[in-house]
Amino acid sequence: MRALRDAIRGGRLAPGARLPSSRSLAAALGVARTTVADAYAELIAEGWLVARQGSGTRVAPRAATPRRAGRGRGPAAGQERPAHDLMAGFPDIGTFPRAAWLASARRALVAAPRDAFGVQDPRGRPELRRALADYLARARGVVADADRIVVCSGAHQALGLLSAVPRVRRAAMAVESYGLFLHHELLAAEGVRTVPLPVDEHGADVAELPATGARSVLLTPAHQFPTGAPLHPARRAAVVDWARATGGLVVEDDYDGEFRFDRDPVGALQGLDPERVAYVGSLSKSLSPGMRLGWMVLPGRLVDDVLAVKGNWELTVGCLDQLTLADFLESGGFDRHVRRMRQRYRRRRDQLAATLAERAPHLGVSGIAAGLHAVVRLPPGTEERVVAEAARRGIGLNGLGRYRHPASTCPPADGLVVGYGSPPDHGFAAALDALCGVLPAPEATSPPEPRLSAVSWPSSPPPRRRGPSTTTAR
Repeated sequence: MRALRDAIRGGRLAPGARLPSSRSLAAALGVARTTVADAYAELIAEGWLVARQGSGTRVAPRAATPRRAGRGRGPAAGQERPAHDLMAGFPDIGTFPRAAWLASARRALVAAPRDAFGVQDPRGRPELRRALADYLARARGVVADADRIVVCSGAHQALGLLSAVPRVRRAAMAVESYGLFLHHELLAAEGVRTVPLPVDEHGADVAELPATGARSVLLTPAHQFPTGAPLHPARRAAVVDWARATGGLVVEDDYDGEFRFDRDPVGALQGLDPERVAYVGSLSKSLSPGMRLGWMVLPGRLVDDVLAVKGNWELTVGCLDQLTLADFLESGGFDRHVRRMRQRYRRRRDQLAATLAERAPHLGVSGIAAGLHAVVRLPPGTEERVVAEAARRGIGLNGLGRYRHPASTCPPADGLVVGYGSPPDHGFAAALDALCGVLPAPEATSPPEPRLSAVSWPSSPPPRRRGPSTTTAR
């Protein structure tokens, strides 16, 4: 009720705007339908909403009250969420499997050994490391020994720990020329110099590695972020050969490896050489970013170095959450959740592709074979204007330029990185409608040149209509 009042006051819900039915909103929020119905009834009584037979529940037809100054919730929390959240990298948090997680938490608490409530091993609970070793081997093709797994509070802490290891920190680290800007910022804060590798339709061009002088490289091989291209098999082999020949390290960020729609998920690069690849994963895309649970599968030579850096950080991940996740993996709850979400995200991917094909056929779409986002290609010189207009209309999304490494010498490519994981089901169609409203008209476009930059856009045929995979395993 408080959120609805704030949305009406701030103008995010305009007079006359139709609200979702109590049934659909209850399903999206994971609450009882009567809870939503009671909230609607109270807001109708207060005059915020109106309800008419056959017309549903709508915002009352009166001017929105401007938000009073000084009612912010602090600098960090005061930023308003966009009316249509199409930011890449976020799952649908409304689908968190509360009942299954609660059942695992109860079992884990009852079965927890006495030492679970004491000071913990900095590697993480052995129950979770064993469960992760089994799951990662089965689902991602990772060669995982429980003794080489280190639990951490997400992929960012994992990368921070690796970059603080002296043998990694002393030399430059190669990164993809288009990648997550938070990675670049984190590495810079740790004093690690990064050098960009070109990215094309086959992923990162690892043939450029020897010229960079780097001794480590950070890649997203299963689904390059943000362009969406998987690393070509020849390049997978080449980067492992480079690491063997130079004594280098490959850091693999497997940020959304479970979600592939055209075939079974691409296996982890780590399986090619566990002694040269450090594998990083987390729950941020598959379950919830709020869980703050991640892991590394390390080469044997790096385990002690990482633990020496980790020191007292073992307290950043609670033991009960670790034990709950271990049960969730072993009971099959995680596999069932991933299968459901793969189907849900595939439907959204198909809806996004179909909407753009109908309303913006002059713009190309790429990166739709996997993950939670797609790239909409824009005519040269239009990205900044489109992103600014989207922000003005309350649409949260980033242009491709936001992810470009600041030291990249490649000419920039214009595009939008559109996330389809975050919006609830009842708001997704409206979000797509708003997106189409800011896209350049056909007359503003011109035929693209064969290669605009180091990002060579792969063609994207319409998604094949086939049933979702019934298993997470490759």
